[in-house]
Amino acid sequence: MPIRKLRERLGMTMFELADRMGVSVATVSRWETGEAVPVTTRLGALADVLHCTADELLGREPPTAPS
Repeated sequence: MPIRKLRERLGMTMFELADRMGVSVATVSRWETGEAVPVTTRLGALADVLHCTADELLGREPPTAPS
């Protein structure tokens, strides 16, 4: 999950992301290291804060149209 890259792209600290998400810095750290995954109910809010899609957070490429 590229949360760290997305956060750093915005110049945001772990503390700032934690504050905006209402979680601890330790939680953000676990998300970034892959020790934990944000719960589904937080994915939309996290995508909004990081200006990305939920697919990007999950490391998914958008599906391609059938040929």
